[in-house]
Amino acid sequence: MLAVRRSRWRDPRIWLGIAITAVTLWLALRGIDLAVLARDLSRADLPLVIGLSVPSYVLLLWLRALRWRHLTNAIAPLPLGSLYRATAVGFLANNVFPLRLGELVRAWALARDQHLGVAPVVGTIVLERVIDGIVVVVLAMVIFGVRGSRSGDTLAVGIPLLFGALLPLGAVLLMRFRPEGAARLARSAARWVLPTRAGVSLEDIIRRMSEGLGSLHGGRHLWWVVLHSALIWAVLGVVPFLAGFAALGIDFGSARRALAASYVVLTAVGIAVALPSAPGFFGPYHLAAREALSRFGVADEAALALGTLSHALMWITTSALGLLVLRGRTPQLEELAEAAAAERDPAAPDP
Repeated sequence: MLAVRRSRWRDPRIWLGIAITAVTLWLALRGIDLAVLARDLSRADLPLVIGLSVPSYVLLLWLRALRWRHLTNAIAPLPLGSLYRATAVGFLANNVFPLRLGELVRAWALARDQHLGVAPVVGTIVLERVIDGIVVVVLAMVIFGVRGSRSGDTLAVGIPLLFGALLPLGAVLLMRFRPEGAARLARSAARWVLPTRAGVSLEDIIRRMSEGLGSLHGGRHLWWVVLHSALIWAVLGVVPFLAGFAALGIDFGSARRALAASYVVLTAVGIAVALPSAPGFFGPYHLAAREALSRFGVADEAALALGTLSHALMWITTSALGLLVLRGRTPQLEELAEAAAAERDPAAPDP
């Protein structure tokens, strides 16, 4: 296990994530009057923001688990409690491990708890991430339209976002409806960067992951997935930001403009946390909040205070929930992380 930890630090992706965190933190703090930032945070109405944000994050995890149940139904009917525990553990792992390892950790947690294959469960998470990406892009395009952005700006930002969402969607559709073709394509692409043995392993993983994409056939489960995704992003997702605006006394002049600002922040943060970074999304989250609110004329210190407050509550709440569900259970988080890291690297030697 110690050797695995040491090899993790040799992974260039980790150093890329650390570099992105350092740069985005520098950009977020650039030009900030720290005394004003501290004053804004000290004046925040903490009972208000905690009372609204913490229940929202708890419900968000529950709603994500509920959506995941419809995605995993293609593998087996699973209890909501097990899905919620795995989701909470995954969020905790994303908060403390780099490279969004929590996605694989929750796959391992669920697979071990319910005696399932890991690869099909990972397939459902890939589908979930694609759905979230599409929702974020749709939100961004709607915001551009409502705010009357220039067509050139809309194309410059919207087309890359749309391409970034549709490319993984195409890969998922290929895996769902042409799994053998997807497996062969993955092996052909992998042979340029991976040993032959690892390419064969990757091909097998793609085949097994396709077993978890059965919810794409449509019908009742897919409609529930769409509904839950809308509730996650369009309703519960903006509550912590609206609470933060009220707690910090950020005035937008009207409820409509405050709601628009909350969606802009949510979209910016959703895109930012998809970047590789150090654990917990420190840096990208804060910079996204500052840049989003600057479009509404919010002072940089107040915008960064909003990002700091909402990020802290998200990190503390989701970490606490993960620790709570892990209490007295085996395996512990580090064991799940080691197993997930080994699963992610097809070139890793067999144990």
